[in-house]
Amino acid sequence: MVNRVLLDHQRWKQDNSNDEIFYSTPKLVHHLDAGFRDRLTKLYTELIPKNSIILDLMSSWVSHLPKNIKYKKIIGHGLNEVELKSNPRLDSYWVQNLNINQSLLLDQSCIDICTIVAGWQYLQEPEAIACELKRIIKPGGLLIISFSNRAFWHKAPSIWIDSTSEQRLNYISAILVSQGWPPPDTIKEETISKNIFNILKTPGDPFYSIVAKNK
Repeated sequence: MVNRVLLDHQRWKQDNSNDEIFYSTPKLVHHLDAGFRDRLTKLYTELIPKNSIILDLMSSWVSHLPKNIKYKKIIGHGLNEVELKSNPRLDSYWVQNLNINQSLLLDQSCIDICTIVAGWQYLQEPEAIACELKRIIKPGGLLIISFSNRAFWHKAPSIWIDSTSEQRLNYISAILVSQGWPPPDTIKEETISKNIFNILKTPGDPFYSIVAKNK
C-alpha cells in the first residue's frame, strides 16, 4: 500500500496541462553539461555490474551509461517515442505518463538496477513510483536517482521548486523511506566545466545522486 506523504499543494505545478503535450516535441539535446555527464557515467561504471538488467526510467535519447560495457539488457521508459527510439543503448522501451498512471508494466523483482536522471523532479505521485520501484527491483538491487539544479520549472511540482538542493536530497530520501526502502546514500559534488580548448575551467552543473539498495 502506498503511504502518501506530500500535501496536495506540494504536488501543484505552474503548468498543470497533460505532460504528454509538452513532451510531444523531441528534445534531442543534452540537458546537463559535460562535467555532470562524465561524473554520472563514472558512478554507473562503479555501481552497475556488467550482467545487469537495467531500467532507465524517464529516459530520453541518451542513457549516460559507459560506452565500453555491454549489459545484459537495458529497458527504457519515457514520454517521447522519438527520443527513446534514438537511444542506441535501449534493447526495448515503452511510453507512459507517470503522473497519470504509476503502475509500471514490469514483473516483480525483474530489474537489477534502475536509473533516473533529471526526472524525479517532475513526479507528482513520487510515493507510488517509489513503491512500484521497490516491487520491480530485485532484493539487493539498486535505485540510482541523479539530478542537478536545472529543470523545466513550469513542469516541476512546488515541492521541488520551493526546495534547496540539499532539501531535494532529503525529500527524495524521505519518500523512499516512507515506502519501505532502507535509508539511501547521498552524493553531492561540484563538477568542472571546460571550454573548447580545455584551458579555462569553470564550475559545472552540481552533481547530486541518491543510491538506494532494495532489501
